[in-house]
Amino acid sequence: MVNAVENQSPHQVVIIGGGFGGLYAAKALSRVPVKVTLIDKRNFHLFQPLLYQIATGTLSPADISSPLRSVLNRNKNTEVLMGEVIDIEPNQQKVILPNEELNYDSLIIATGVSHHYFGNDEWEKFAPGLKTVEDALEMRRRIFVAFEAAEKETDPEKRRAWLTFVIVGGGPTGVELAGAIAELAYSTLKKDFRNINTAETRILLLEGMDRILPPYAPELSAKAEASLQRLGVTVQTKTMVTEIADNIVTTCQDEHIEKIPARTILWAAGVKASPMGEVLAKRTGVQLDRAGRAIVEPDLSVLGYPNIFVIGDLAHFSHQNGKPLPGVAPVAMQEGQYVAALIQQRLKGNNLIPFRYFDRGNLAVIGRNAAVVDLGFIKFSGLLAWLAWVFVHIYYLIEFDNKLVVLMQWGWNYWTRKRGARLITGEQSSLTVGVDDKGDYYTPANSKSPIEV
Repeated sequence: MVNAVENQSPHQVVIIGGGFGGLYAAKALSRVPVKVTLIDKRNFHLFQPLLYQIATGTLSPADISSPLRSVLNRNKNTEVLMGEVIDIEPNQQKVILPNEELNYDSLIIATGVSHHYFGNDEWEKFAPGLKTVEDALEMRRRIFVAFEAAEKETDPEKRRAWLTFVIVGGGPTGVELAGAIAELAYSTLKKDFRNINTAETRILLLEGMDRILPPYAPELSAKAEASLQRLGVTVQTKTMVTEIADNIVTTCQDEHIEKIPARTILWAAGVKASPMGEVLAKRTGVQLDRAGRAIVEPDLSVLGYPNIFVIGDLAHFSHQNGKPLPGVAPVAMQEGQYVAALIQQRLKGNNLIPFRYFDRGNLAVIGRNAAVVDLGFIKFSGLLAWLAWVFVHIYYLIEFDNKLVVLMQWGWNYWTRKRGARLITGEQSSLTVGVDDKGDYYTPANSKSPIEV
């Protein structure tokens, strides 16, 4: 007689999202007797902490992207599907895609977040954020088109606007963008143009709080600000953006209103949960915070649905110290590994203690030889911090070829001060691109769309 247990199908684990949380959960489940299905809208994992380097021409998209099938091809129990989950049915334990349904025994949702314009969604077309490869390429296009347009502009005021870059948000992304653009303008591009002096570029970093890098220790925030100022960045704290329109950023600082003409405005100030948060709330009744993140239980499950887990940026986990965990890659990695371990223990009839995040520290790079590191027990900045930032990011890149390529590219850029990915691509990126009176890009009717590279 065949054992009844042998006839049972394996435990079905469905993971929605191939970011840090979803990918680390899938990798941790590779030796567990379950069947894993990872679903993502893209066929690759993106190393988001280095997106700003695509936006500023240091790296190319392939350098920080890893095909999900390649990463997980040794996981014999794992299937990768490229698709978008549009709904879930918790009572029937199903996830709904446009053309199919999948059953699950355990569901892990790790769909992340997108940009948050705090009720001013119309600003998005003027000030793109940085969450996807497309976002980074659009930022790169705008940054380098600004210098090209300034080179051809004869009106001093219009030229000044083209050479003005405003970054909204003084968190790690904003700081890294500001530092990278400063190095571009004042070093990399200084000999490339004939009609403009790129040293006249004005870079403004706007932050609503009283200091940049608010999650960091005050002394590190001060050192980061000093480093940015040495690079040529103007840092304005306690500054709120009240309007973005017609290539003008309107700010309010201590009741002082200022209008800043700027052709390049970049958004790094706030995030909101992916639409899956609303789907989850509708189907399970889970509470959402103001950013739309799901408020999870101590084991990262959804209240009333112990087999549904929310991890990464979509999860609001505040059971450790009363404050929600930050939306950073290490949090998502550890949450993915925890949920995988929890599923394994439950299959054995055991359980795990509640999730606890081990904070290994925070790092932010400002520019060449300049970074800040907060490890809790020690805080430092400068060259040593910059080297720590470099090797930590190399270590966490997913595939070996990415590690090698990025390390070589960084080494070459360090010694030559060149950036090899300064390509202007997109539908409006040909050399015949014009700029209308409102500052919008257009392509004359007799020009052809460029080839994407």
